[in-house]
Amino acid sequence: MQLIRMAGATAAALALFAGTAAAQALKFTPGEDARFSWDSFEAFADSHDLSGQTLDISGVWIGPDKDLVESVLAYFEAATGARVRYSGSDSFEQDIVIAAQAGSAPNIAVFPQPGLAADMARRGFLTPLGEDTADWVRENYAAGDSWVDLGTYADQTGAEALYGFFYKIDVKSLVWYAPDAFAEAGYEIPETLEDLKALTERIAEDGGTPWCIGLGSGAATGWPATDWVEDLMLRRETPETYDAWVSHEIPFDDPAVVGAIEAYGWFARNDAFVEGGSQAVATTDFRESPAGLFSFPPGCYMHRQASFIDTYFPEGTEIGLDVDFFYFPASAERDLGTPVLGAGTLWAITRDSEAAHAFIDFLQTPIAHEVWMAQSGFLTPFTGANPEAYATETMRAQGEILTSATTFRFDGSDLMPGEVGADAFWKGMVDYTTGRKDAETAAHEIEQRWSSIR
Repeated sequence: MQLIRMAGATAAALALFAGTAAAQALKFTPGEDARFSWDSFEAFADSHDLSGQTLDISGVWIGPDKDLVESVLAYFEAATGARVRYSGSDSFEQDIVIAAQAGSAPNIAVFPQPGLAADMARRGFLTPLGEDTADWVRENYAAGDSWVDLGTYADQTGAEALYGFFYKIDVKSLVWYAPDAFAEAGYEIPETLEDLKALTERIAEDGGTPWCIGLGSGAATGWPATDWVEDLMLRRETPETYDAWVSHEIPFDDPAVVGAIEAYGWFARNDAFVEGGSQAVATTDFRESPAGLFSFPPGCYMHRQASFIDTYFPEGTEIGLDVDFFYFPASAERDLGTPVLGAGTLWAITRDSEAAHAFIDFLQTPIAHEVWMAQSGFLTPFTGANPEAYATETMRAQGEILTSATTFRFDGSDLMPGEVGADAFWKGMVDYTTGRKDAETAAHEIEQRWSSIR
């Protein structure tokens, strides 16, 4: 692909650029779509000349996602004259460690969650992004301190610095519902957690079933319950308490954690509140659990699940018409703001270079976000990106939830040791949901497992 640097990108230069081979590789022609912040692209091009340099990037994106990220990387190439080589792998977590140990890491790695990045920083395999980048994130990302904290790790000496730049986020704090069923029954979208509980009770009193919940997921059965508990922790306790739980500074059987588990149980262990009764929750596959939203009469009225669950909706489902979603509401009584639970990817420098730092600068431009926003599967907490760039109303509404967050926290089970977050926690929630164990016993056994790890 011919590479053209966009220095001095005037209207005439844009017209010239539009006729080049590089422009043909760009998904959206610079200057032609008002949804995009082309001025940010021009300003970045004016200040970066990397002609002749190569930037190697590795990550988890393969298939269609590889095409999407490469559509963004094309703009970095066009603006700077650098050549970008991206490689995706479904064994990225193993590959990046091996490459770093061998001294052959890419310039930038895209991590699927913070745990591995933190471990690599601790081993001296990552380059700090600098305090200027940390300040930018604080000022330009909604709940900016949360993102700085999630990307800040200790090095070999114990000194902390920002190593991870978060980009492409998934929102988990969503409740899906059928608008027609709500309208026919006269139900309104709850504004607070207390309203949500009151609505749950009202639906049951009216003879309906408030919730569809399914924990089944093969060997990973139980994980949907951990998301419930994490969301409720953020609505009952401070972000600091959540962090202390995830980092094991407080035990898993701390009263705050037990309280969050019991808060989940208020919804899931009441036979009148869940489709099929509480015993069915643990055996219902999470992919099949939303089905009750689409039956008539409704098998259930609400389903709490992350943004990806629409993949498992019936073919032809129109979001916003057949089904819609609302923010899993915060507690008015606890007054902890509007926390959002989610997941996402972060970029880190694994082999230092001028181009690597320039790319981190590129991620601070609206255009680096808007190009993917305008396609599919991308949400950003960057308040400077134009929300009108989102490809659908659904993505725009989910993006608004993200940019309205006062606190963002990463999926807690993903940050815990695998023996805990991806085993004992899952199994403990199944035992609790089915009534085999109470919350205190389940939490205590998970704590024993965590404490035994050396």
